[in-house]
Amino acid sequence: MRLLLLTAISLLLTASSLRAQPNDGESGNLVQFSGVVVSADSLRPLAFTHIIIKNTRRGTVSDFFGFFSFVAEKGDIIEFTSVGYKNSFYKIPDSLTGSRYSLIQMMHRDTIWLSETVIYPWPTPDQFKQAFIHTSPPDDDYDRALKNLELAELRERASYMPMDASMNYRNYIEKTTSRLYYAGQLPPNNLLNPLAWSKFLKAWRDGDFKKQKSETEYFYNDPLE
Repeated sequence: MRLLLLTAISLLLTASSLRAQPNDGESGNLVQFSGVVVSADSLRPLAFTHIIIKNTRRGTVSDFFGFFSFVAEKGDIIEFTSVGYKNSFYKIPDSLTGSRYSLIQMMHRDTIWLSETVIYPWPTPDQFKQAFIHTSPPDDDYDRALKNLELAELRERASYMPMDASMNYRNYIEKTTSRLYYAGQLPPNNLLNPLAWSKFLKAWRDGDFKKQKSETEYFYNDPLE
């Protein structure tokens, strides 16, 4: 196993050394091409721009700050593409004497105008117009709230609404207090109270009971009748 492992390592080192030693013609033609891609109108960096050597599949993608760097050859035509911008091309000069070249590439926005498309949920526009005219939109929350806040509606709802916990507790306490207050004696009886009879007769003459009866009949009658 050791012998096989040493043999594999030696083969890898040999292959890497062969790849790292190109001939003089190839090494003299290679350029470390670096730069930044920015927008022409705002000079803001364009992230994730595709930088490809034309007619090849070799290239790279700019990072979040628009920076890129890869190895190309002198005279290569570099294509820059980004969504929402026009494609740009740049040719690396073939007369370079050094092995490094930097560039600030500006990208111009590309505006695409699409023709108008109208989609109807009916086969023809005439059918859509007829359906739209005869459509009865439902009440929104505001209209329903106004109906529920009408005085007659509130009184009818209140008449059928049972007492809550606080009202039951208050009623129980009042009855208990009254029972304890009159403990050991008879509670007062308004049947023989002349003041109570005078108030009853006055209310009878003024028609207070008749008004209450009419209001009760109004609120409890079926509104559809």
